Amino acid sequence: MQTPPVHEEPTSKKTLHPLLLHLRRELHLARLNGAETVGGLLFLTVCSTLFPLALGPTPALLQQTGPAILWVCTLLASLLPLERLYDEDAEDGSLDMLQITLHPAFIALGKMFAHWVTGGLPILLATPLLALFFQLPAHNLTVLMLSLTLGSLTLSLTGGMTAAITLGARRNSLLLPVLTLPLMTPGLIFGTLACTTPTGTACTANLSLLAALFLLALPGCPLIAGASLKEARG
Repeated sequence: MQTPPVHEEPTSKKTLHPLLLHLRRELHLARLNGAETVGGLLFLTVCSTLFPLALGPTPALLQQTGPAILWVCTLLASLLPLERLYDEDAEDGSLDMLQITLHPAFIALGKMFAHWVTGGLPILLATPLLALFFQLPAHNLTVLMLSLTLGSLTLSLTGGMTAAITLGARRNSLLLPVLTLPLMTPGLIFGTLACTTPTGTACTANLSLLAALFLLALPGCPLIAGASLKEARG
């Protein structure tokens, strides 16, 4: 006589780490607000195409000024979604609820990551197409993409920090670019210098300085933003 099979009780599903849940939530909200991504891409496209029309079809001039123009347009386009990075969660109380289960620094880091994925990454992917207007050589484009990758990541970290600092301030839409753009000036200088000297030790040195800025911002900006969010809650 066969014994009936033993049915094991289903084990409870493993819950994700609060940080992973936070990242999934931020990416889901960013996907619902896809108009901000489209708006940033349109802004970048319009600004980038106006300069070649104004400068004329001179290849040498376009190749010389192209990296700097794309850098500035990328910085300005990435600033557009920063104003609302924390505002909606602060208004409906979600920010207070998140701080119950997650450290404020990790809340800020998740929002910075979502800002780059939905704002900086699409802009970065559109850069090779826009570089055609400036007739950039292949090697210059490679250096430009590398510098913009480091620069856009640093901007998301820096912008997330300044957005947390200005949270709740009056006219924060004016304060945000005033605080963010000066902090990104060194990255803009190193990024454009790396592209204008795409070979040799000068290019490597500028890219190394740009990478150093990113590594400095990676732990520092979330910590400062977390302290600002904690202060805003209190």
